[in-house]
Amino acid sequence: MELRHLRSFLTVAEKLHFAHSAEQLGLSPPTLTAQIQELERLLQARLFNRTKRTVSLTPAGEAFLMEARATLEQLDRAIHVGQRAGRGQVGKVVIGYVGSAAFFGVLQDQVQRFRSKWPGVMVDTKEFPTDQLTPLLEEGTIDVAFVRTPVVLQSSISSHVLARDRFCLALPVDHPLAQTQGDVRPRALANESFVVPEQGQGLHEVAKRGKFNPRVVSAPGTLVAVLTQVALGVGIAVIPSILVQVIQLPNVVFREIAGPVIVSEVEALFRRHERLPTVRNLISQILETDANLWKGGPLQNVQSKKS
Repeated sequence: MELRHLRSFLTVAEKLHFAHSAEQLGLSPPTLTAQIQELERLLQARLFNRTKRTVSLTPAGEAFLMEARATLEQLDRAIHVGQRAGRGQVGKVVIGYVGSAAFFGVLQDQVQRFRSKWPGVMVDTKEFPTDQLTPLLEEGTIDVAFVRTPVVLQSSISSHVLARDRFCLALPVDHPLAQTQGDVRPRALANESFVVPEQGQGLHEVAKRGKFNPRVVSAPGTLVAVLTQVALGVGIAVIPSILVQVIQLPNVVFREIAGPVIVSEVEALFRRHERLPTVRNLISQILETDANLWKGGPLQNVQSKKS
């Protein structure tokens, strides 16, 4: 049985007129008659009572009509879904991210804009440690990764900067350097104990400028955990300045680092030769994003104070 049999039967069943049905289907009446006869042989049932003046459905024809109509409707739905999937209008994308992407708002911005444009696509977001994101992207577990750079990329992975700000210092409120109002020189940090986030580029650059080897006493992972340990007096930290605006912990003070700005960036990573239409649509949106729209603000307006 072929689809042409079902379409021919359904047309005749609705019009109850072979000549009119043949005209609508673009067939000759004898061809249409032959198709109906083939279908009846396949089903081993007579579907129509036909005279010179009238055509009517048999009980078998009435029963088959319901199923044939449902089958063709399901086929049309399947074709429609397939076409939408081919255009990236339905499906799923999985985004892996580090906390910085959410703190900066770029994660929320990208997801909200994508859902608004492609409401039929499910967006799944999961937070991961930085060192897991690139392997997960390469193996296809996630489709796009939001990371704080730098990260090592394979040739199969492309990137686009989504946000740009600077590194600053987070200090316990009773720390001597917290009592000063000026920018802190890197050299003044040579004897300090440091709490390090999973992305340690900021501290690396500060130590390089201050010409010292940093003494790391803790590496708790997330930026929230880093600031918590600073608040507890474990040490000081070099952090992205965006945290000053979004996380307010008692007993933490923020200070600028003297000298040229140490840039901190959030980037989107994606497979260079992505094939999935849904993911390509998200990548196109990402590539249209201007990183200069996302910058950290001044520190002095949002300092945490001792409770």
